[in-house]
Amino acid sequence: MPPVTSNAQGKGTPRGITAEAARGLAREARTREREPRGAPGSRATMCELYSKQDTLALRRKHIGPSCKVFFAADPIKIVRAQRQYMFDETGEQYLDCINNVAHVGHCHPEVVKAALKQMELLNTNSRFLHDNIVEYARRLAATLPEKLSVCYFTNSGSEANDLALRLARQFRGHQDVITLDHAYHGHLSSLIEISPYKFRKGKDVKKAFVHVAPTPDTYRGKYREDHADPASAYAEEVKEIIEEAHNSGRKIAAFIAESMQSCGGQIIPPAGYFQKVAEYVHRAGGVFIADEVQVGFGRVGKHFWSFQMHGEDFVPDIVTMGKPMGNGHPMACVVTTKEIAEAFSSSGMEYFNTYGGNPVSSAVGLAVLNIIENEDLQGNATRVGDYLTELLNKQKAKHTLIGDIRGIGLFIGIDLVKDRQKRTPATDEAQHVIYEMKEKRVLLSADGPHRNVLKIKPPMCFTEEDAKFMVDKLDEILTVLEEAIGVQSESMISENAPCRAKLPNEAHSELLSDGTSDPRENPSPKRNGLCTDKHSLLSKRLKT
Repeated sequence: MPPVTSNAQGKGTPRGITAEAARGLAREARTREREPRGAPGSRATMCELYSKQDTLALRRKHIGPSCKVFFAADPIKIVRAQRQYMFDETGEQYLDCINNVAHVGHCHPEVVKAALKQMELLNTNSRFLHDNIVEYARRLAATLPEKLSVCYFTNSGSEANDLALRLARQFRGHQDVITLDHAYHGHLSSLIEISPYKFRKGKDVKKAFVHVAPTPDTYRGKYREDHADPASAYAEEVKEIIEEAHNSGRKIAAFIAESMQSCGGQIIPPAGYFQKVAEYVHRAGGVFIADEVQVGFGRVGKHFWSFQMHGEDFVPDIVTMGKPMGNGHPMACVVTTKEIAEAFSSSGMEYFNTYGGNPVSSAVGLAVLNIIENEDLQGNATRVGDYLTELLNKQKAKHTLIGDIRGIGLFIGIDLVKDRQKRTPATDEAQHVIYEMKEKRVLLSADGPHRNVLKIKPPMCFTEEDAKFMVDKLDEILTVLEEAIGVQSESMISENAPCRAKLPNEAHSELLSDGTSDPRENPSPKRNGLCTDKHSLLSKRLKT
């Protein structure tokens, strides 16, 4: 049955429910209505089945402990969202800078309308002939280079990447895969094997068919911005991996990379890197898989797909997509060439996905494409992204904690450092910042191999006013944080004072989620002449 709202007061308790559920419904009926601040639309009712404490208790009891929540020490209970805003059970508004899934905005009315209209007519599997799937495939293919014309629909990015591996391996019968360090491509077993981001330090043995190339990171990587040709240098690493594999009697099926690495720390490959890698991989008989699950559908602004930033002379053989595709509705896709699709079909094994490309999913996908075009969300990503980058670079000039600002469109990373020259990751500080931003009603996350990169990837309707608000709050937090660190480094510890690194519990739980290595494993008690125990001070002064 649907949740009871405040408009249902006095109608009594439905038959057949427990006393606990009845109490939850009663609480829900008493929930206040709030007008969203800054969000368009009419008044809406906040709905709850349980109190926040009861929801937490039930989650601990029935949801797997490895399924983490944001802000584990003090999670937010979100009951409603609209465009770039989310609302908790008390009606508090949060600016969402995290959700690249709600691509065109949370609960966009046109997406809701498209789903409802099709659900009222039909939803069935794709073995029945239906117009929606072919119309969506036609529209999707029109956004891609001409040779990428054959679609396979799935329900998640993980499914899409798993299928991409199958296509690549069937194409020429090769098995080995080259992936990038710190990459993440999905949660299936086949993808955990090629996702170093998920490797557990000292516990996972890399499979023989997996080869890990250095991340093409020109800020913190092996070849940096002062290198004469970092693109060629990083590509040469891939070439050497291919040669070593061939010398061992192995054959390369695919090179897979996110067009811009997200979980790896918002990494933008240097110009020319993908072209050179594709040349080496094709020469070895492999294919190039571009993972656009996180960064596709116009997020970079000037291009619909992030791989297109690298120029018209670079076209991957397989493209995978997901998250933003359905604006929260579970849908994903693999798009490839006719040649690769025919090789896959020649195996004799039929590919069938019960829900992939169903009429409702296809209707939702069409609505998302229409909104991106009709609301000029690519143009918005360029305009707001440029403005946000400008504001953040001003903050970089002001705050020594900011080591690097990188990104394009509405995909931006803020690399926090303890020391700009050494580029020492400011992991503790990043965790502190995201919790403090939450208190100021701005939702950010931190990622990268050191969990020190603040990730900005909001819904595409994000405005310049939102950007200014977010940066102002960040400025306030960094100002207070740097003052506290400055006091500690100048007058509270001497060069030789012993100390032990200590993380606040909430920061530690965030750091260790997803199998990330424990920053406390570093036995060195000092870095850059300062005690690493900054947060033992900050937790007292700033109440992290």
